[in-house]
Amino acid sequence: MKVLVLRALGLGDLLTAVPALRGLRRAFPDAEITLAAPGWLADAVDRIDAVDRLLPTEGLEPIDFREPDLAVNLHGRGPRSVDLLRVTGPKRLITHGTHVPWRDDQHEIDRWCRLLARYGIPADPENLHLPPPEPRPGIPTARQNADDSTPPGGADMPVRSGPIVVHPGASHGARRWPVERFTAVVRAIGADAVVTGSPAEAGLARAVASAGAGRVQIGSLGELLDLVASARAVVCGDTGVAHVATAYGTPSVLLFGPVSPEHWGPRSGPHKVLWHGRTGDTFADEPDPGLLEITVEEVLTALGGVSWPGSVSSARAMSV
Repeated sequence: MKVLVLRALGLGDLLTAVPALRGLRRAFPDAEITLAAPGWLADAVDRIDAVDRLLPTEGLEPIDFREPDLAVNLHGRGPRSVDLLRVTGPKRLITHGTHVPWRDDQHEIDRWCRLLARYGIPADPENLHLPPPEPRPGIPTARQNADDSTPPGGADMPVRSGPIVVHPGASHGARRWPVERFTAVVRAIGADAVVTGSPAEAGLARAVASAGAGRVQIGSLGELLDLVASARAVVCGDTGVAHVATAYGTPSVLLFGPVSPEHWGPRSGPHKVLWHGRTGDTFADEPDPGLLEITVEEVLTALGGVSWPGSVSSARAMSV
């Protein structure tokens, strides 16, 4: 059996689809599951343990696949994504439409689990964590207490000795907190800060690190995943790195605006979500006004309170 899944989006989009992908794997254990997604996501796709083959697909372009037994649209609801899958000639197609109407007001993870459930394929929205990466030379790993005592949060929670990752980038300006504020956070953290970015964000990462006396890591996606998996904490906006922190259970301070964390934020785990209740245009070029209401002091206060709680803490109540 051949299963084709379309999710030709970014890193955060991929990680929010992990429960759905694993639901498909459980439903069709002997099938060959092909994921049509950007090729640069290969390191992340390999860690999901639900996909047999990545078919490099950059956005809504023709899919080089013929006659799948099942095609699954985890990309969106627009006619373009549906038409691209229909062109492959699937025997069966799962997508939003008359059978499963699109709902705006729901968490992104629930959206795709709900879609599959309506077609008789159960998917657990909590099944989104990635396994710890294999140890690599020079990269610290999350570890249990040396004396085997129980760390805060439970016996399975590792004690982390890695750096504090600060990721100032985001795909759109609306979700980018100002450079000078990230710089102030890095300066306050000091030598434990590592500023990350993609090759395209190298200039931004270096500007934040040099002014704040932090280190810089610009590398492959696999290196970024390993770093976040071993980090003591992560500070970033509503971007792919936030979902990496969720996937690895890494404590994080997440700066939201203009999108509600109820739709894209973590719902459990050691995370502090800062959001001032405003929504806006996520594709705008300038930082969202609600995002700009988050202060450096709020971020540092939240970072000081990050530990291993069993549920998400929200700083909204104390910051508005």
